This record gives sequence, structure tokens and C-alpha cells, in this order.
Amino acid sequence: KWSFEELGFLSRKVANVLTKECGLQKGDRLILILPRIPEWWLVKVACIRAGIVVIPGTSQLSAKDILYRLQASKATCIITTHTLAPAVDSVAPQCPLLKTKLVVSQGSRQGWLNLAELC
Repeated sequence: KWSFEELGFLSRKVANVLTKECGLQKGDRLILILPRIPEWWLVKVACIRAGIVVIPGTSQLSAKDILYRLQASKATCIITTHTLAPAVDSVAPQCPLLKTKLVVSQGSRQGWLNLAELC
């Protein structure tokens, strides 16, 4: 649970990660595929702060669905869980615009940035 003050503080930290560490700019597109966890709201508010366009997705998407969304949206960043990361990795070579992959989990994953570690 976060207070509004904590959400404000944390969302500013995430916005800084997205703009500085990930190189996203105002108007860039980010696909957000997370289950119903607090980090979904945190990333959403951070994107609003930074002017990043959020394309939400359900955690039930298949690799084919993720590929379609990445290609159609021209997203340069995706944020998801450790569970869906393999599906993203399987289609990432077909998405040349995808520059940054962020995982929301306790552990690390090769080729991915960990949101918790950066904040």
C-alpha cells in the first residue's frame, strides 16, 4: 500500500528511470503488460508524468499477440513480468524498434533491465 505522497515520489523515480536509463522521450510508446499489481499503477503514473504513451496489455497475451502489439504500436519499450519475458524474447528479434525491456520481478534476467533495481 502506498499513500498518494509515496505514489508521487515513486512515480517520479520511475519516470526518471524511463527517461534517463531507458532513453524514452515524450511521445514514445511503451507496452505495459502486468497483472493486477501496484507496479501497474506506478508505471502508468510515471508515464503520464514523462509524456510517454502507454499501451496496456493483459498478462494473458500470447507471443503472437505481443508481436502484433509491438509491431502495430511501434513501441520502443516493454515492461512485463518474469513469467511473460520468454514470450517477449521469442518475438523481440522481429521488432527492430524495441530498444528496452524492463522486468518487474525480484530476480534478474539476461538482456532485461530490472525496474526494482533501477529505482
